Amino acid sequence: MKVLLIKDVYKLGRAGDVKKVADGYARNYLIPQGLAVLATPGALKRAETIRAQAAARREALNNELSGVAQRINGLVLTFAARASETGKLYGSVTPQMIAEAINQKLGTQINRHQVETEPIRTLGEHFARVRLTVDLLPEVRIIVHREGEVVALESETTTEESAPQTADQTAA
Repeated sequence: MKVLLIKDVYKLGRAGDVKKVADGYARNYLIPQGLAVLATPGALKRAETIRAQAAARREALNNELSGVAQRINGLVLTFAARASETGKLYGSVTPQMIAEAINQKLGTQINRHQVETEPIRTLGEHFARVRLTVDLLPEVRIIVHREGEVVALESETTTEESAPQTADQTAA
């Protein structure tokens, strides 16, 4: 079934695009949620106006969330976890835990669906993307260490992060 997207749909397309999707997906999700309409000749005439309106909405949302994206980008999160001698975790660091840590640290409202990573099951340094909008994907650095160990990486990152700030302050 061909549908005309009215709003941006994650992993499908942007507003104004005509997509061929499964009948059940269109009937049961896209059309009832107001994300798409059937691609009739009348609806296709409106496609350009839908694209223009969506581009304006997308631009306004990107401007609104760009400050949050700058704060999230380069953020370093550390998690203490129990692990075996080979470095495998007894459990995992989930996207839910990452979202809660970001919200606690920055006071934002990010949910687990916006964090794009698989559950982390090994010690070490990992990266995760946070999908704020279609265009804004800031990256977070995640350090997983053993419980009870002192993290030397954390002290290095704080000195690295503070050094550019003092350089910026002296330049200003």
